[in-house]
Amino acid sequence: MEQEIIHALNQFIPMTESSIVKEDQPKSSVAVSIIIPFLNEEGSLQELYSKVCDSMDKVGESFEIIFIDDGSTDRSFKIAEAIHKEDYRVRVIRFRRNFGKSPALLAGFTHANGKIILTMDADLQDDPAEIPHFLQKIHEGYDLVSGWKFPRHDPPSKTIPSFFFNLAVRKFTGVYLHDMNCGFKAYRRELIEELKLYGELHRFIPVLAKGRGFSVTEVKVTHHPRQFGKSKFGARRFLRGFLDLMTVLFLTSYLRTPLRLFGPIGILSFLTGFGIDLWVVINKFVTNDPIKNHPILFLGIILMIVGAQFVLTGLQSEMIRHFNFRSEEEYSVRQELN
Repeated sequence: MEQEIIHALNQFIPMTESSIVKEDQPKSSVAVSIIIPFLNEEGSLQELYSKVCDSMDKVGESFEIIFIDDGSTDRSFKIAEAIHKEDYRVRVIRFRRNFGKSPALLAGFTHANGKIILTMDADLQDDPAEIPHFLQKIHEGYDLVSGWKFPRHDPPSKTIPSFFFNLAVRKFTGVYLHDMNCGFKAYRRELIEELKLYGELHRFIPVLAKGRGFSVTEVKVTHHPRQFGKSKFGARRFLRGFLDLMTVLFLTSYLRTPLRLFGPIGILSFLTGFGIDLWVVINKFVTNDPIKNHPILFLGIILMIVGAQFVLTGLQSEMIRHFNFRSEEEYSVRQELN
C-alpha cells in the first residue's frame, strides 16, 4: 500500500534537473560507493557501467554507482538516466552547469552510502578491473588508496608537467605518491567525513588525509589511451596546482598556529629594515656622510612596515582562529574503547 501511494504521488511531482533518485532504491548503507564524475563522456558511460558491474560482481560486495553530470552538453545525461532506470543501484546527480571536479566529488561524497568510497574518471582510461586491488588494500587496513597510472598513456604535454608537479608535492609535503592527480582512489568513509573540499583541492586529498593522521598508500593500475571524447584539462591546471599546493601546505602546517608562519617572516623583515636604517644613522655620525646619500634608508623603512604588517596579519589570523575554534577539528579519533 505504501509503495502504491509513493508511486501515485510521483505521478504529480515533477523530477528536478538537479538529481534523479529512484523511489524503490534502498536507503541502507552498502559496502562500496563508486563515484564517477563526467563531462561530455557519452561514448564511454555505457561500457564503463558494464565493466564496473562485472568487476564488482567478482568482488561479491554490495555496491552503488553515483554518476555526477558536471554540466554535460552532449547525450551523457540521457545515457546515465537510461542506465539508472534499468538498475536501482545507479544514481545520477545532474549539475545545472559545469562546477568542476571538486564540487562533483563533494556531491558524490555527500550522497554516498558506502562504507568504502571509490572514485574514478569516466573516460575509460581507468580500468574498472583494478577495483578489487583497491578494496584489498582498504581491507588490509589502509584509509586511502591512490592509483598510480603505470605505464601512463598520455601525451608529453601532460606527463612532463605532471612529473615535476608530483616531484614538488613529494618534496614539500612528505607524501610519497607517484601520481597525486590520479582520480582512481578508494577511501574509508570516516576519512571522507573529515575532509573539506573546495576549489581544486581534490588533487591533494592524500596530503590532507596524511595531515589528519590517516594511512595512505598507492597501487599500480592499468592506464588505457583515451578512446572517446577529449581531455578536459589544459596547461592552466598545473599552474593552479602549484597555487593550490601553497594552500595545502598552509592548511596542513600552519592552520592551527598562523602566527608561527607570519610572525617569523614579519620579525625578520622588521629587524632587517631596522638594521639597515640603524647602519645609515650610525654611518652619518661616524663619517659625517649625509643620510640623503643613502637611498637604502627607504628600503629599510619599507622592510619595517612590511614586517609590522606580517606580524599584524598573524595576530589577526590568530583572532579569527580563536573565534572559529571547533574542538572536533583539532584531532582525529581512530578508535575509542569505553
